[in-house]
Amino acid sequence: MTVDNAAAAMVPGTDIAPQTATSVAKSTTVAKSTAEPTGGPPAADPLAWLADHARAREAAGLRRRLHPRALAPTADGAGVRVDLASNDYLGLGGHPTVVEGAARALRAWGTGSTGSRLVTGTTALHGELEAALADHVGFAAALVFSSGYTANLGCLTGLAGPGDLIVSDALNHASIVDACRLSRARVAITPHGDVAAVAAALAAGGWRRALVVTESVFSADGDAAPLTELHSTARAHGAVLVVDEAHGLGVVSPTGRGVLAAAGLAGQPDVVATVTLSKALGGQGGAVLGTTAVREHLIDTARTFIFDTGLAPASAGGALAALAHLRAHPELPAAVRHRADELAALTGAPRPAGAVVSVVVGEPEPAVAAAAICRAHGVAVGCFRPPTVPADTSRLRLAARADLSDADLALAAEAFAAAGVLAR
Repeated sequence: MTVDNAAAAMVPGTDIAPQTATSVAKSTTVAKSTAEPTGGPPAADPLAWLADHARAREAAGLRRRLHPRALAPTADGAGVRVDLASNDYLGLGGHPTVVEGAARALRAWGTGSTGSRLVTGTTALHGELEAALADHVGFAAALVFSSGYTANLGCLTGLAGPGDLIVSDALNHASIVDACRLSRARVAITPHGDVAAVAAALAAGGWRRALVVTESVFSADGDAAPLTELHSTARAHGAVLVVDEAHGLGVVSPTGRGVLAAAGLAGQPDVVATVTLSKALGGQGGAVLGTTAVREHLIDTARTFIFDTGLAPASAGGALAALAHLRAHPELPAAVRHRADELAALTGAPRPAGAVVSVVVGEPEPAVAAAAICRAHGVAVGCFRPPTVPADTSRLRLAARADLSDADLALAAEAFAAAGVLAR
C-alpha cells in the first residue's frame, strides 16, 4: 500500500501513529466521535473540544495517565516488587558501575551539554561513545543524538526527501512513522514482515533513491524482522536498508551486538542502523551507525542533530560505562533472552526474538484490568492499547531483564494467574 506522508498523520492526543489502513480507520473513530465545527463565529473557548475528546477516549478505554515510579516498595511490602514494564533489559539503569560513570561525567562536565553538538554540545565523552558504539555494533562510524527518537528522525529525513521512496513496515515505531512523514519522500507502507510486498514497492519505480526501513526486534510484538531477506531485496533494487536496533542492541547475538551483527549484515555499505541508549544500556540518548560518509552527511543535514541540544555528558558517561559492563559480562544477553523465554512459557505467548513478550488480550478494558491486577500483586507490566497497537490486539507487554530472579518469576506467575493470563 502506498500512501502520502500526510495519510500517516497521528491521531490527535496519541503517542503512536498506526500505519495499516484498518488500524487507522478504527483508532480515529474515537478522535472523530464528536462533531467538529466547520465555521461560523469563534467559540468562547476554542479548546473546549479537548473535553469532548477526553470523554470519548475514556469511554473507549483509551485514556493515558502518568504513574510516578516509586524508588522501592513500601515498608509493608506494597508497591512494585517485580518490574516487567521498563526497558532496562540488562538491569543496568541502577547498576553502581553505570551510575558512577554518569556521576563522573556529571562532576566533570556539569548537568547539561550547554548547546547543540555543532556549537558547545560535543565533549570528549561524545566522541568516545561514538567510537565505542560503532566498534561494538560493527560499523565504521556513529553519530550520537539526544534520543533514539531524534536519531530516527535525523537519519530518515537526512537520507531521503522529495523524489525518494521509503518502504516502511506497517508495525514500525512512531519515530519511524514521523520520520517518514517529515522526510517528504513518498512512503510505501507494507504488511508486517512481507518481503514480497517490499520488493513490489521497490520494483514499481518512480523514485530517485530508496530506503527500506524496519525495526530489528519489534517493540510491541517482540518478533524479529527478516533482515537477511530484506537486505537481499533492497540490494537487488539499489536501495539502502535502515534498521532500528532499539530492542536488539544488548540483547541479541552472543555478545549483545544486535540482530544485524547476528545476521552478518553489520557494517555493510548499504546498511544503516539506529540505536537507543535508553533500553539495554539503561540510560538515555540515541545514535545512527553507518559509513563515515553517512555520519558526515548527517552532521551537515540532520535537523535533529544540528538544532537540538546535545546529549547531556552524564548520559554519555553512563552509556560508556554500560557498554563497558556489557563487554565485560557477555553472559548478560543470554540471561535476558532466557528470562524472556520463561515469561513466554508462563503466559503462552509466542517465543520472543529478544526481551519483549507480547500477551495479546483483545479489547482495551480487559487489558487495563489485567495490568491493574498484576500491579496489585506487586508486578508492573506494560499495557499497550490502540493506537499503539492495532484494534482488537490490546495486550500486556512484558519486558524481561537479565537480573530477574527465580523468586521474581514465581511472583510474576502468581500475578498472571490472578489476571487470567497464566498458561500453566
